[in-house]
Amino acid sequence: MMAQDDPSAAMELVGRLEHLAVGAGVAAALQAAVKLGVPEAVGDEPKEVAEIATKANVLPGTLGRLLRALERQGVFEEVSPGFYRHNELSRLLRDDSPYGLKHLVVWLGAPWTWQAWPRLDEAVRHGKAVVPEIYGKDFYSYLNQDAPESARAFDKAMTAVSSLSSRQVAKNVDLGEVNSVVDIAGGQGHLLRTLLAQHSHVHGTLFDLEGTVADAVPELGEDGEFGDRCQVVAGDCLSEVPVKAELYILKNILDWPDENSLRVLNNIKETADPGSRVLVIDSVMDAVPEEMRVTSVIDLFMLLNVGGQRHTRSEFEALFGKAGFEFTRTVAVPGTFPTLHLVEARIPG
Repeated sequence: MMAQDDPSAAMELVGRLEHLAVGAGVAAALQAAVKLGVPEAVGDEPKEVAEIATKANVLPGTLGRLLRALERQGVFEEVSPGFYRHNELSRLLRDDSPYGLKHLVVWLGAPWTWQAWPRLDEAVRHGKAVVPEIYGKDFYSYLNQDAPESARAFDKAMTAVSSLSSRQVAKNVDLGEVNSVVDIAGGQGHLLRTLLAQHSHVHGTLFDLEGTVADAVPELGEDGEFGDRCQVVAGDCLSEVPVKAELYILKNILDWPDENSLRVLNNIKETADPGSRVLVIDSVMDAVPEEMRVTSVIDLFMLLNVGGQRHTRSEFEALFGKAGFEFTRTVAVPGTFPTLHLVEARIPG
């Protein structure tokens, strides 16, 4: 029986579609709560909306509507009419949450995104980023020059994502016969710090843009815990990779347009010795369906801002082949969401 022949089934489909259509409003409600400090104002014990509003310095009436909308999405819990407390999901939005997810929420809803998403049809039609057309410059130049708040949110979000996965990734990276590692575009060095802590024989290099490595975790600095086994090098991997190592790590980096990814791989190959390995740490687009609900949308997000994409396993293999690398294997990293994969290749010779 088709849905239109069953009124109740048809209405269920209508409801599901309407829920998808108001997704931007759900995202905006999350971002508003974070920006207003609502997760800090709500406690684990029930509080009346008026008390929460006083702590958050907002109007009780409109705050009640915001909390009602979020509670219907499973964020916060209304224990009795007008009384709310945290649940497991809303607690992740607090400042003291160990995962820092509030920064990811703010980043994914940064002001520029509200200009870009309505032009997704153009990006799909032409296969190009729309952010450069909107702001007259490439995405990263726009962030650093014109949107410092978004740039800070981006850095904090990437730090939060890295802190969520670094320990699990480090457990699954085999460095038994590796003496030197460089983390390319490694941000503030959370993954490298974890690897050095677990492998006392390994020497590491953090390589990223000057403004990024300036905020590297203290343990990697000259006076830090791993200062005798680590160097911090500023540079742009799209221009060169001036560091020799036995293993080159690229975590969440090859999501650019393929010409940029190939440029990075070729820069590595120009510097590295034959036999050196490259380890890509990223999500793959042919993972389990439940995870694809997130990664498939992030894939479109990458299209909008840099014209990039997430890859399937076979697409990674083809990318390595174009760069002249020998593809070796792909391994899933348990305990990460969306599940990260270790995609390995080596320089022939």
